[in-house]
Amino acid sequence: MGDSMKQAVEELDPIARHLVPPNIKLGTLVPLKTNLELRDNLSLGFAYITRAPNKLTNSIVEIARAFTSDDTAKNLPHLRRCVKPGDLPLHLKTQFMNEGNGRQVHFGKSNWLYILMGPKDDIPYEELVRRLSNIDGIRDDIFVGVIPVPLLAPTSQMLASVWSAQFWQTIYRKNNPLGPHPSTITRFENYVAKDASIWMSLAHQIADKSHKAGLGEPVGAVIIKRTIPGKSGGAKTVVKPNAVESDSASDCVRTDPNDCNLDVQSTGGDMESMPSAEAEYYGDVKQSDVDASNAEAQGEDAAKQDIPTKESTEIVAIAGDARWHQQVKCEGSNGNPLAHAALRAISMVAQKLVRAENRPKSEPQIMEFESFQDKPLLSEEQLVYGTDHPSPDGYLCHELELYMTHEPCIMCAMAILHSRMGRIVFQHRMPLTGGMCAEDRGYDACKASGACDHDGNHGGGQGLGLFYRKELNWSMLGWEWEASEPEDMMVDHHLHA
Repeated sequence: MGDSMKQAVEELDPIARHLVPPNIKLGTLVPLKTNLELRDNLSLGFAYITRAPNKLTNSIVEIARAFTSDDTAKNLPHLRRCVKPGDLPLHLKTQFMNEGNGRQVHFGKSNWLYILMGPKDDIPYEELVRRLSNIDGIRDDIFVGVIPVPLLAPTSQMLASVWSAQFWQTIYRKNNPLGPHPSTITRFENYVAKDASIWMSLAHQIADKSHKAGLGEPVGAVIIKRTIPGKSGGAKTVVKPNAVESDSASDCVRTDPNDCNLDVQSTGGDMESMPSAEAEYYGDVKQSDVDASNAEAQGEDAAKQDIPTKESTEIVAIAGDARWHQQVKCEGSNGNPLAHAALRAISMVAQKLVRAENRPKSEPQIMEFESFQDKPLLSEEQLVYGTDHPSPDGYLCHELELYMTHEPCIMCAMAILHSRMGRIVFQHRMPLTGGMCAEDRGYDACKASGACDHDGNHGGGQGLGLFYRKELNWSMLGWEWEASEPEDMMVDHHLHA
């Protein structure tokens, strides 16, 4: 373990520090691509251009703006409005040089400019020519050309340079209309990279333990809260008349105790109430450590309003897959879909919010089967479950981070979005069933592994890339974790993680 990793471990909260596995495997973060970045980064259209002496440029630009008005997309802001003849792509120079007075424009000390008028579909050709003919100096030699242009902005300086050589002078404005802003990805990646290996190792540890206990498949999830210096992490609380705490759905997600079989007495994190096997697990972790973690999470009311000056992380939930708990594992059965690792971790966070409301104690209900396995089944889960939610007045998982061994399935991916998770990191892609990646799904994904017994090809088509889609009301940052050492956590390609 390197010095930087030792420092990261020392800065963890007491609970997380106790859970950290002795062997932390390093890796690299690879940002996920959005479906737009992979498919629509080169969407071409046609645009009108003209040319005129420098002194007439303003009059022609006014005509162009009159056609496109204030519509940003029609103005093609990523393309230069005026271009010198010498800056045109080579093939356009050759083409325009032999049209009209092209040689006069391109040779010698030219005082002419080529001017981009706008998208061809939005400008009537006859009306364009009529307006240009009203300008003295070009009415006798009106030039109107049609060129292909990229309709969307480039996502890098390199791409802008390529398009400038192929189509028209293109500007990279250091933004990304097809996904998260590059500076945002870089900024958060610098924070996440410091301790991502810790949380990924912990996710693999809980996945392995859950699988060996026969609870489910080898899939694990860890949720943490990251406090970033200079960024207020406190949730806005809306106080209603005659109410101590807000009960608005926009402030916090509530879970019906009748649905989750909440045993209030078992959620306090009391060591004495735990089964003997779990109590034995805690070893040197004392009740005072749990109390200290709770106090640190809650803090003083005044301190909650302060902007943090120091970076910190706190583990909020940890869960292994439990789809086979209380289930008969047989051919053709996929187990309990509500007990996937991601859903269990989110449900445990929800239970912490229920506990923070100080609801009146209710008698535990006896149920033959509990769909939401949001109660701890492993000692590690119980240890984290006993701590309080770091933002009890906030919305479920707002701006928290999720670390998973495998790419979550489509159902879990949508649950992650609805919980308002801020960031996700996973290691193993699930090309047939995953919901986060946007890359096209190969038809031979399962056949190539040799693990598929079905006839014919499966999968295929476009990936969903649910972590960032403009038609959804929430988006998040996502990374794939490329481990420096291979993990023995491979599962069936048809598995819904």
